[in-house]
Amino acid sequence: MRLARNLASTTAFLIALWLTPASAQQQDEPVPSQCLAIAQAMPNVTYASFTPAQTFVDGEVTITYAGHSTYVIETPGGVRIATDFSGLYGSEPLPRIVTMNKAHRTHYTELPDPAIEHVLRGWNPEGGPAKHAVVVDDVYVRNVPTDIRRWGEMEEGGNSIFIFEVAGLCIGHLGHLHHRLEDAHYGAIGRLDIVMVPIDGGMTLSVGAVSEITQRLFSSIILPMHRHATPLGEFTAAMGETFDVDMRDEPSFSVSLRDLPRRPTILVLRGV
Repeated sequence: MRLARNLASTTAFLIALWLTPASAQQQDEPVPSQCLAIAQAMPNVTYASFTPAQTFVDGEVTITYAGHSTYVIETPGGVRIATDFSGLYGSEPLPRIVTMNKAHRTHYTELPDPAIEHVLRGWNPEGGPAKHAVVVDDVYVRNVPTDIRRWGEMEEGGNSIFIFEVAGLCIGHLGHLHHRLEDAHYGAIGRLDIVMVPIDGGMTLSVGAVSEITQRLFSSIILPMHRHATPLGEFTAAMGETFDVDMRDEPSFSVSLRDLPRRPTILVLRGV
């Protein structure tokens, strides 16, 4: 099984992250993560605490639903990030960082504005999995590669789960996920306080499969996206009574590590 073959290299990569000095800033140099779990024994993991490599700025992170799978994240230090960026949503004002996945054209663009400082593709155009470890002011962005379904075939490393570490929060975006996650994925992801999950029920994963993933991640805030015609009640019902549901009339909210909800909450912003 491909995951079994990759497990040893995944574990070695996580340990390399642990041992690398916090001053590393380049994409090809792993950066210590405050959210990462060292994959020592699956399925059990040991969560490690690191001094963040990014400049720590205390305060609130603002998250806005822009459309489809695009959320805009604004850090306390003023860094603007747009997820699954196609240029259709979240482009004004222009983000400093964009992430992309290549499921279809509403998740990426081949012609990003050259003024965008960091264009992070969830796939590697040269082949093999993408690898990102980028520090921009008060945010650290890294990725966990997954496979993607293209024209009926699974393409290894074609999608990425992007993780944004900022103000003590661990924020994850599952991208256009096409398969269940295995133990090595969960170990590489680590803790997620906030997770953005596709709930379309077919073009990515079934509602049952995505709810299983979301339940295991057990984040404080779950942000649905990529909904299409799926009734919201289908997803919330699959998540069960452990998860509260908070429907908002606004497209944005602000949150800090101190005021995460006590019970895990599915937060549905306007437009979803």
